[in-house]
Amino acid sequence: MAQFIKIYPENPNEREIEKVVKILRNGGIIIYPTDTVYGLGCDITNSKALERIARIKGIKLDKANFSFVCSDLSNLSDYVKQIDTSTFKILKRSLPGPYTFILPGNNNLPKEFKKKNTVGIRVPDNNIALDIVRALGNPIVSTSIHDEDEILEYSTDPELIFEKWQNQVDAVIDGGYGDNVASTIVDLSGDEPVLVREGKGDTDIF
Repeated sequence: MAQFIKIYPENPNEREIEKVVKILRNGGIIIYPTDTVYGLGCDITNSKALERIARIKGIKLDKANFSFVCSDLSNLSDYVKQIDTSTFKILKRSLPGPYTFILPGNNNLPKEFKKKNTVGIRVPDNNIALDIVRALGNPIVSTSIHDEDEILEYSTDPELIFEKWQNQVDAVIDGGYGDNVASTIVDLSGDEPVLVREGKGDTDIF
């Protein structure tokens, strides 16, 4: 059964963050708050955990469109081909924020994602998510948790999320109520930015 860990977003407790990082390093899966909906995440370097997330989502890992959640743009060159100045300016202007940017992947992608030409990058404007990634020392692979309820596409109440997911994950982080609008997805892998999904992020900045 999962641990239920309360962390305050204004000032995340270091000891609780460390507890989460330990779970991730041991191949655990967490549900954690972002600046949009709650996400399902694991350590990008852990193959078994990646397989588990794909299984939970009912998809093949090599077909999965998971995002890489980074703490800032300094990790970018680890996974992304060199980008031009105008693309970098868009990232700089928008992040941290409620966007997922699709960028051309490079040859250093984890082996599970080697077949992919592109990668989705997220830098959420949420202290808990950013502190976890910083303390872990590498990105987490992430996907949104959907709700089967037709009216509520995304769960926002951490206690209800825990009730539903406690037997499938290793920790649920209570960072307060989540949003029920997903991130805006923008494809920056071509010559011009392409809006893939309109979400919480304002599209006027492009």
